[in-house]
Amino acid sequence: MKRLTLVRHGKSSWKHDLPDDERPLKKRAYRDGDIVSRTYKEFYTPDALFWSSPAVRALETAKMFKEQLGVPDENFKIKESLYTFDQEDLLKIIKSCDDSIKKLVVFGHNPAMTGLVNRLGDKGLDNLPTTGLCVIDFEVDSWKDIKKGKTLLTLIPKELR
Repeated sequence: MKRLTLVRHGKSSWKHDLPDDERPLKKRAYRDGDIVSRTYKEFYTPDALFWSSPAVRALETAKMFKEQLGVPDENFKIKESLYTFDQEDLLKIIKSCDDSIKKLVVFGHNPAMTGLVNRLGDKGLDNLPTTGLCVIDFEVDSWKDIKKGKTLLTLIPKELR
């Protein structure tokens, strides 16, 4: 069995004239990150591998979860290729995960995240909002074989406030 958790980065600021990948998080993103990661902590098991986009807004979101969940450094990786908005690219990256890994948590960007939640899970969403999280289980032994799984958990910050 494989368990995939998709987390969209926190709400980012457009206040400063910065390249897209350097945009920081807004204050709301820290509040949302805290409430979603604390709620997810009740569901999370500590053997997951964390992958994050290198974009500031995704990496800062991932670091909030890392701290809240006590993820060891060796289970936390920044993957340049996760700075993508394309669900096909995102799926290809996820399918490249080593099969010894049973649980993968990915921090990335829309529309790729919402697209994959709908493509891979059995419960559709109009939009995975910023700091939204979705957990999907697959009855397969290889990441290469993930297709349609069972959506176990969806956390939406607005519903937790």
